[in-house]
Amino acid sequence: MIIKTYFMKQGIFLILFSLFLGSIHSQNPQLYQASDFIFVGDFSQGLEGPAVDHLGNLYFVNPIRNGTIGKIDTEGNFSVLIDSLPDNSVGNGIRISADGKLYVADYTNHNVLKVDPTTGTVSVHAYQPKANQPNDLAICCGGRLYASDPNWSDNTGNIWMVEKGQFIKLQENMGTTNGIEISPDFQTLYVNESIQLKVWAFDILPNGHLVNKRLHIEFEDYGLDGMRIDTKGNLYITRYGKGSIVKVSPEGEIIREIFLKGKRVSNLAFGGKDGKTVFVTTQDRGWIETFQTEYSGRSFLETKKNAEINSQLKHQGL
Repeated sequence: MIIKTYFMKQGIFLILFSLFLGSIHSQNPQLYQASDFIFVGDFSQGLEGPAVDHLGNLYFVNPIRNGTIGKIDTEGNFSVLIDSLPDNSVGNGIRISADGKLYVADYTNHNVLKVDPTTGTVSVHAYQPKANQPNDLAICCGGRLYASDPNWSDNTGNIWMVEKGQFIKLQENMGTTNGIEISPDFQTLYVNESIQLKVWAFDILPNGHLVNKRLHIEFEDYGLDGMRIDTKGNLYITRYGKGSIVKVSPEGEIIREIFLKGKRVSNLAFGGKDGKTVFVTTQDRGWIETFQTEYSGRSFLETKKNAEINSQLKHQGL
């Protein structure tokens, strides 16, 4: 009788433990498993520049045709925020300012545009006629922007800093600069070269200028496009043509590779409730894809923090 009671108790314990594990699993979807999120149309060759605001709205460029900006709200509804950017401008990378405006790299008219997502108003934040074609953006430090600037005709590129409405050239005669991002401690800037397949790191000085250029990681095949970083300093680098995103440690070592359904993976953004959902644009199918990570995105948490500070200042009448 004692033995029978013992095994009954053990059985009940195992059942309850299994239910507990199942509960955990249901609350934590499998990490790094890509799936389709939202279909945004048949035109996809320019799909790029995803960015998520503090409310969880996802923005991206060229969902319908070049020159448009799309939006997916927190309920999963897709709409066109901007039907046509002025002066035939075409957007690429998007970053979000402390007050919720969208900074958009305009690669046809040498601008960084500012878009008010509430009113749809578009203005020129900064203009530089000597820029090749502002491509992707990174933001930090009170609104300071960094812009990659490739010249695809001769496989070269530059890096610009955009501050107080002015372009300042920081690096020139690099390879085809494309994806660009900043470390969580704001001490390091990363930029990749699409054709040369290299990712470079620079130290960021207090005035925003760059020193100590060094190779972070180099690849042997396919292309490189947009990249973002999580709060632990891991880079997520798109492998254009391969259909994957590579997660690279702060030491420059590959941690894992996440495969998407689309092959022409162009860019990504962290979002969701906790910043651990990654949204991916691909340029060979009309879907935004998504997967989960264990760490939040650096820029997403900064966006939320800035929004909270702005809200507090407004509440105080400042």
